[in-house]
Amino acid sequence: MSSNLMPLPMGKRVGYVLKRAQHALRIRLDEALLPLALTTPQYSVLSAVELAPGISNATLARAAFVTAQTMQGIVANLERMGLLQRTEDPAHGRIRRGELTRQGHEVLGHAHRLVAAVESRMLSSLSEKEAAALATLLERCAENLSRPCQ
Repeated sequence: MSSNLMPLPMGKRVGYVLKRAQHALRIRLDEALLPLALTTPQYSVLSAVELAPGISNATLARAAFVTAQTMQGIVANLERMGLLQRTEDPAHGRIRRGELTRQGHEVLGHAHRLVAAVESRMLSSLSEKEAAALATLLERCAENLSRPCQ
């Protein structure tokens, strides 16, 4: 068999390298957010609620790539921590809409700065143009995988 047909070693496969980068990012984000007593998923939820106040748990779960049950636990913990408050949707009694509390806004502002520092570290060896190209290419990869197979 020609060496062109041999599979790449795992360490050179795009999917493996992408997962390795994602795992390293998650570890660094968890470390950075620890002083705020936040996890990376909690930060993601607070960020989504900041961008779309009143967002439903179901929408949050889809955006965070977790089950509705997992999201229920994350949101309940954020509510217990005083960072998020939920109210019933007047049009749909079973839907509860989340909004940041004043404390939630303050903590999230600090968390944004910590996350930006981690992302800056991650991209430190790339030029602005390379970082933008990386984001564009990853977005295209995600879109490719989101389309139905033909």
